[in-house]
Amino acid sequence: MPKSKSIFQKKLLGGETSKAEEVIEEVRKLSDPKAVEILSRFFKTGKGQYGEGDLFLGIKVPPLRKISKLYKGLPLSELQKIVKSKYHEERLLGFFILCEKFQKTPEEGRKELHLFYLKNLKYVNNWDIVDLSSRELIGDYLIDKKRDILYKLVKSNNLWERRVAIISTYAFIRKGDFKDTLKISENLLTDKEDLIHKAVGWMLREVGNRSLKPETDFLDKHAHKMPRTMLRYAIEKFPTKLKLKYMKAGKE
Repeated sequence: MPKSKSIFQKKLLGGETSKAEEVIEEVRKLSDPKAVEILSRFFKTGKGQYGEGDLFLGIKVPPLRKISKLYKGLPLSELQKIVKSKYHEERLLGFFILCEKFQKTPEEGRKELHLFYLKNLKYVNNWDIVDLSSRELIGDYLIDKKRDILYKLVKSNNLWERRVAIISTYAFIRKGDFKDTLKISENLLTDKEDLIHKAVGWMLREVGNRSLKPETDFLDKHAHKMPRTMLRYAIEKFPTKLKLKYMKAGKE
C-alpha cells in the first residue's frame, strides 16, 4: 500500500490553509537527539550564558529554509504560535516564514509584517535568529523610511535588540548607505557584550568592503577605544600593513 503524501507535499501552493500545529508536527519529525547537545553547547545555553535555558531539536538550517518556502502563505495568526515556541529551531523557522512572506509581499503590504516582527522581538533571542531575519524585516523595510526605531533599539538593555539595531543596517550598506551603520557603531563602542563587538566589527568590515575610506575614517577616530574583538573583525580583510597600523592604535 503506497504511503500517504506528507503535509509538505500537499501544501505546495504556500500553506494558506495550514495550521501551526501541522507545521510543528512535521518539523519535529526532523529532530536529531544527537545534535541537540552539540547545538546547546554551540549556542551557549548553560547557566549565566547568553542562551541560557534555550531548547533545541537538533535541526540544521537548510531543512528549515526549505520548509519556510512551502509555508509562506501561513496566516500571521498561525505564525504567531510558531515564533513563540520554546524550541529554538521552531522560532527560527517562524521568522524564516515571515521573511518569505515579506519577500513575496508588495510594498504596501509590508508594514504589517514589519510590525509583526517588532511585536515579537522578544522571541528573536539568539544571534542566528537576529542575523537571519533583521536585515529584511527591519533593514529592507526601512530603506526609504525614517530609522528612529534603530536608535531606540540600540539603547535597549536587551543584548539581542542592540544586535538587531546594528545588523539591520546591513540592508543599507548593500545600497551604499553607511551613515546609520557608522552612527550606531559609535553608540556601541562601549558595549560590554562580545556578541555586540563581533556584530559591529562585521558591519564595519562590510562598509570597508564597499568603500574603504568611510571605514578608515571611523577607525582613525575610534580605533584607540574599540574593544579588541570589534577592531579585529573590522580590519580582518585589510592589507597587512594597514592592519598592523590599527592593531597598534587599538586598545591593549
